[in-house]
Amino acid sequence: MAIDAAALAAGVPPPLAQGVVIDGFRLDEPLHQGGMATLWRVTRLDGSDPLPIIMKVPRIKGGDDPTTVVGFEVEQMILPALAGPHVPRYIAKGDFTGQPYIVMERIGGDSLRARLDRAPLPVDEVVDIGWKVATALHDLHRQHVVHLDVKPSNILFRQSGDAVLVDFGLSRHDRLPDLLEEEFELPMGTAPYMSPEQVQFVRNDPRSDLFSLGVMLYHFTTGQRPFGNPSSVRGLRKRLFHDPAPPRALRADCPPWLQEIVLRCLEVDPARRHQSGAQLAFELQNPEQVVLTQRAENRPAGGIGRSMKRWFAAMGAEPKASGATVQTARSPIVLAAVDVASAEPPLLEAIQVAVQRVVQTEPGARLACLAVMKTNYIGMDELMDADGRSRHVNLLVQLKHWARPVVQALTAAKTLAPHEQDARITFHVIEAPDPAAAIVEYARKNQVDHIVMGARSSSMLRRYLGSVSAQVVAESDCTVTVVRAPDAAH
Repeated sequence: MAIDAAALAAGVPPPLAQGVVIDGFRLDEPLHQGGMATLWRVTRLDGSDPLPIIMKVPRIKGGDDPTTVVGFEVEQMILPALAGPHVPRYIAKGDFTGQPYIVMERIGGDSLRARLDRAPLPVDEVVDIGWKVATALHDLHRQHVVHLDVKPSNILFRQSGDAVLVDFGLSRHDRLPDLLEEEFELPMGTAPYMSPEQVQFVRNDPRSDLFSLGVMLYHFTTGQRPFGNPSSVRGLRKRLFHDPAPPRALRADCPPWLQEIVLRCLEVDPARRHQSGAQLAFELQNPEQVVLTQRAENRPAGGIGRSMKRWFAAMGAEPKASGATVQTARSPIVLAAVDVASAEPPLLEAIQVAVQRVVQTEPGARLACLAVMKTNYIGMDELMDADGRSRHVNLLVQLKHWARPVVQALTAAKTLAPHEQDARITFHVIEAPDPAAAIVEYARKNQVDHIVMGARSSSMLRRYLGSVSAQVVAESDCTVTVVRAPDAAH
C-alpha cells in the first residue's frame, strides 16, 4: 500500500500500518513503541541492499512536540556523519515536510536493559560489558560526538561482540549545530545516568559519557543505582556533593580494583575521571595494573564534612568545558526571524532576498531560521489544529518551505555546498507568549551576530498589535535588519 502523495503534500503523514510503503521502504512489523518514537522492521523494495534494516518514526504528540521534533532532527543530522562497527549504519531519512523517519541498520539481539533485571551480575560479565562499551565510546568521541544518553537501553551488541550505541537524539556533534542547547534551558538526559556537568548545562565534554558508563557499571555490580532516580533538578544536583556507597559495602566479592575503577568514573570533577574511553577499557582489561587509592577502601570517601565542602563548592559553580570536542572556531550566526504563519507573501519574499544578501556577504555564516509559536500567558494552548495535526510541526513545515528558495539560491551562488545544508542552515520553532522577547532571548543565548526580520506595513496594525520588530531593534545586542514589503503603489 503506497502512501497518499496529496496527504504528504499537505503535511499530513499517513497512518503507519503493516504493508504501507514510504519512499520505497515497506513497513513489515512494529518492533517497539517508546515514548518518543516507534521502530518498524522494513524491507527495501528495490532489493539493492540485503542488510536487515529498521525505520524509526517519531511519535508526535501535542505536549511533547518541541523535544520530540528537535531530538529527532538532531539524530537525523548526526547519524549520517557516523561510521564504524559501534553505530548502526545509516540508510535514509525523511523530512517533517512529509513523513519524518530514519532508516538504519537493524542490530540483532536485546539491549543491555534486560540484564538490569539480573543485577548484580558476575564480576567477569560486568568487566566484559565495561570494556566493550568504553571502546565504543572512544570510537564515538574520535568522531567528534558526545552521546549524552548512555544507558543500558541504548546499547546493543553485534554477533562479533562489538558494542553498538543507538539513539542520538540528545547527542552533540562538535562540528554541527547543537539544536538542543539552543532551544531548551533544562538539563537534557536520563536522570539516573546524567553527569554532574550535564546537570550544570555543559554538553561538550566526552567524559560525561564515562560518568554514565560508571553509573551502569555500579548498577550491574551492586544491583543498585548510585544516585537513585531523581525527578527534579534539585535531586539531580545531589550528585555534585553526595558520594555513593562503595560497591564493596553492598557486595562483598567486589574486587578492590573494580571499585577503584567504578568510583573513578563517578568523580564529580571530570579531570579526576579516566580521560578517555580507551584508558577506561585498558584498566578493565588489565586489573593488575590498576593503582589503588582511597576509592578502593570499603568505606565512604569523606563523610558529612566532605559533602558540605563540595556542596558549597557546587553553589553557583560552572564546570570548565573540555577542549576535547569544543569547536575551535565559530562562524557568524545569522538569524532569520520569520512570521511564516501570518506574514503576507510579498513580505516573506522580501525577507528571503535580504537573508540571501546577508549570508552571501558572510563567508562561512550559519543561518538559523526561527518561527515563534505564540502561546497564552494564562490558560491552555491549542497544540493541535482543527484537523488534528500538531501546530508545532505545521509551523516547522511552513518554515522549511519558506527557506527552500533561500537554500536553492545560496547553493546556486556556490555560497553553500549541498553537503553543508544540514550543518549551516537549521530550523527552529519556539513557543512563547511574547514573540519579540523570545527572539531577543534566542539571539542572546546563541550569540547571534545578525537578525533579519520583517515589519508590518500597516500603521494601524502596528498601532493596535504593537511592533515586534521595533522591540527587537531596541533590545537586541546585535545588528538587526528590518525588512518591509515593496509598496504595490510604487
